[in-house]
This record gives sequence, C-alpha cells and structure tokens, in this order.
Amino acid sequence: MSRKIALATLDAADRELVEMAGDESRHAYAPYSGFAVGAAVRTRSGKTYTAANLENASYGLAICAEVAAIAAANAAGDFEVESIAIAGHKFKLPQDSTQVVTPCGRCRQVIFEAAQVSETNVRVFSCNGDLSEIVESTISELLPAAFGPANFGIDAAWLKMRETLHAAVTKLRANRSR
Repeated sequence: MSRKIALATLDAADRELVEMAGDESRHAYAPYSGFAVGAAVRTRSGKTYTAANLENASYGLAICAEVAAIAAANAAGDFEVESIAIAGHKFKLPQDSTQVVTPCGRCRQVIFEAAQVSETNVRVFSCNGDLSEIVESTISELLPAAFGPANFGIDAAWLKMRETLHAAVTKLRANRSR
C-alpha cells in the first residue's frame, strides 16, 4: 500500500536516490511547461542512473525523466531496476514545489516492463520539489493488472533473448574488425 514517508526516515541508499532525483531536476529542458522533473533509478547492481525531462516544441516528442533514467540503465547494460525516485516542481512563476509528482501512464508502463525483466516489484518514490513530501509505492500499486511481457508469453524468455542479442553484436563486431 502506498505510504507517505519523511526523507529523514529513509535508509541511506533510498535517501540518496530521492536526493539525486531532486537534484537532477536542475537539468530539465522544460521551456514549454515550466515543470522540471528529475528521476533516479537504482539497479540490482547498486548503481544509480539519473535523468531529467526533455521537452520539445512538438509536445508528443517530449521525453520523461523516468523513461530517460531507465533508458540510461539499459544503455549501460544494467537493466535490473529495483527502485526509482521522481521529483518535480514548477519553476515558472508562480513557482510551486508542493505537489507530489507521480509517474505518468507511459512511465508507469515502462517501469512495469523493467520490473518484469528484473523480476521485482519496483519501488517508486514520488516526491515534491523540496522533498518534504514523499510517497512510496510499488509499480504494481501504481499500475494494477498491467499489460506486459507475460501477456506475450515472453516474461522468462528475455534473458535467453538478451544472450542471443549479445552474441549477435559480438559476431558483428568481430566481422567488422576483419
């Protein structure tokens, strides 16, 4: 069940994750909405990947901070996500950092997919801009009865498919160097 928690009550690793998300919001490119969002993802390896939202004049092409952070973990070959923190605030006048920011529907779906690959119910820390309000949830609470890899019957198949992908890339690289 989702629960409100205080920053001071988090263990050191979760506190750092939440603070990194808050700090990352400074890198947002958000000239249209004036709303900056930062995200930090921690993987099973203990590494953390951060990102900020990236808007575009064609609104549909915007990239959410959550998706960018998960993509960064994936690009590093470290896709076993365990936790994600999201923090955001309105920086245009009138400024507002009081609202807790939760992942949008698209982000919830991406987090769910990462949870399926990780075989874990990803913990989600949704925070307001100054981190004075934090709500901890799991992705299954935020997106119940989600559609994902299991619906295609490939929930357990990705590990083998990833090995096949890595072998194919290794072969391509070997052929290039000849």
